[in-house]
Amino acid sequence: MESITPNSFLDFLGPEPERELILLAAIELYREGKLSLGKAAQLAGLSVREFLYELRRREVPINYTLEEAEEDVRLIEGLE
Repeated sequence: MESITPNSFLDFLGPEPERELILLAAIELYREGKLSLGKAAQLAGLSVREFLYELRRREVPINYTLEEAEEDVRLIEGLE
């Protein structure tokens, strides 16, 4: 098995390793419930829509409670 050095690890992360590390951190903090969707997207430097795409692409479940859904419905109803 080939050993991993810090440089080879950065190569593994792709052409923008710093951006990828920040995205991975944001995803993990979101997955653990330490950041909301919006805050995690902000940390990653993405829109909420882009962050949701990354979650789906990486098969990370969305943390969306019944209470949040009810709040969203109330918000939408208030716009009418």
